[in-house]
Amino acid sequence: QVQLVESGGGLVQPGGSLRLSCVAAGSFFSFAAMAWYRQAPGKQRELVARITVGGGVRNYADSVKGRFAILRDNAKNTVYLQMNSLKPEDTAVYYCNSERPSYWGQGTQVTVSS
Repeated sequence: QVQLVESGGGLVQPGGSLRLSCVAAGSFFSFAAMAWYRQAPGKQRELVARITVGGGVRNYADSVKGRFAILRDNAKNTVYLQMNSLKPEDTAVYYCNSERPSYWGQGTQVTVSS
């Protein structure tokens, strides 16, 4: 049973923007801290951004600070990742994650290239 479904990935030029969405199926969303991870070819999966249940605390990887923003809408069971000023090194598969219970989405590809 799929619990998290991501969308919004694609091909974008350097300097462009994308907005990823992750919709959760189930009431767990309102009680779970959420996060976005990414995995580039040949590299380990890394944490990109995390947001607490109420949205009051957000943490970011140093590589995306000032460019990415994580948001959540508990009424829509959705968490977003707004990505601005994209760079080629942001190219990766992006995954949505709920911490407890631990669920992962299937991933969405983001490619930054001219």
